[in-house]
Amino acid sequence: MYIRVMKQLQFPKQTDYYRGKVRDVYTISGKWLVMIASDRISAFDVILPRPIPYKGQVLNQVAAYMLRATSDICPNWLIDVPAPNAAIGKKCIPFRVEMVVRGNLTGHSWRTYSSGIRKLCGVPLAEGMKENDFFSSPIITPSTKADVGHDEDISREEIIRRGLVSEQDYALIEKYALSLFQRGKEIAAKRGLILVDTKYEFGKIDDTIYLMDEIHTPDSSRYFYAEGFQERQQKGERQKQLSKEFVREWLIENDFMGKEGQTVPEMKDEWVTTISNRYIELYEKVIGEKFVPLKMSDEETYQHILFSLGNLSL
Repeated sequence: MYIRVMKQLQFPKQTDYYRGKVRDVYTISGKWLVMIASDRISAFDVILPRPIPYKGQVLNQVAAYMLRATSDICPNWLIDVPAPNAAIGKKCIPFRVEMVVRGNLTGHSWRTYSSGIRKLCGVPLAEGMKENDFFSSPIITPSTKADVGHDEDISREEIIRRGLVSEQDYALIEKYALSLFQRGKEIAAKRGLILVDTKYEFGKIDDTIYLMDEIHTPDSSRYFYAEGFQERQQKGERQKQLSKEFVREWLIENDFMGKEGQTVPEMKDEWVTTISNRYIELYEKVIGEKFVPLKMSDEETYQHILFSLGNLSL
């Protein structure tokens, strides 16, 4: 089994380094970012103990594909993809919220709904819905972006009241988020998929708002297979999906939801391979091309990034 655990790098004119749950982020000259997508996998805001082969390459390449396919909707941070698991782009000042867009009553929204609650992030939810039903139109259920611990649901009104985002900026990122989701659904539909829900992160450089981070990847999004969707809904069957939700479901079945005192269940080789194959399956379905695993050494990755940085004004 191919396992990659990339070491921390050091770049010329590097001004900062941050190790996230999935990505290693390097700041160059205070205005550029080098993001390296690792093979780490997280769920319930916890990094699981074993990396997933090729996960970083899948995330990086799907994100780059989607950022390029939506660049006419709003500016985004991406400049170059110098290596299979690396991207270079503009450093923005991030808004401290994530824009979660939902087209279906699934995952967190369903768990909230099934508990009897009929409002999520200030958005009213209709009575009589079943799990995975479509909303009459996509809804936005923002969450705070926590440095540590769990993100928390928050309403549009509370975001503005607390000054996390100005009313003017919020109106624009709301518009961007819904337009991006619509484009994502169109791309997915061409591949026989339904984009169910996803999240977007935005930031600013001077007065311009940019789309940041990854979009429409299996880590940030959930997809259903369109074929047979209505039949499964009518029969009350589980939907066939491509996302990271199956990992969360496995953890829940094994009594882990990231809560204090809980222990991550053992991840055996067969399960790790299954997760890797599901990520590759989503890549091939969404992109419409055969996934080509690329094994690039740390030194090769470093040199490719250096070459790309050399084309920027550092």
